[in-house]
Amino acid sequence: PACTLVSAVVADGLLVVGWVGDSRAYWVPDDRSAPARLTEDDSWAAQMVAAGLMSEAQAYADERAHAITGWLGADAYELEPHTASFKPDRPGVVVVCTDGLWNYAETAEQMAEILPADAATRPLHSARVLVGHALDGGGHDNVTVALVPFPGPGTGAGSG
Repeated sequence: PACTLVSAVVADGLLVVGWVGDSRAYWVPDDRSAPARLTEDDSWAAQMVAAGLMSEAQAYADERAHAITGWLGADAYELEPHTASFKPDRPGVVVVCTDGLWNYAETAEQMAEILPADAATRPLHSARVLVGHALDGGGHDNVTVALVPFPGPGTGAGSG
């Protein structure tokens, strides 16, 4: 058995993400300004783009696009999990998901467009909406989604 993994932790105004494989994390501010993809895929397509051999559109149109180059499991290569830290300057939501969702909303802008406006206060409902979007789009892969509300700097637990 093998899997990909993405996680997000919010504490004291800091957002930390960790990942292996092609599961992703997206940052979507409440005001929808400047949404961002926070992770880089461990995939054939990402390697082609990083090497400058193909554009992102060309790479993801190729049948090898989703061949993962990093994963967790007994047959996995020696791989150091990726981590990144961010200090968002406004409230928003972190969307962590498998490719079963992001296949139907690849860019951060597309993710922001389909994310309900009340995602920060209704994360479970919003996750269901995102899963529904993927299923309505064809649902050709497993769909796993979680939302992590980010209250904004100086407004969360532990702020003084």
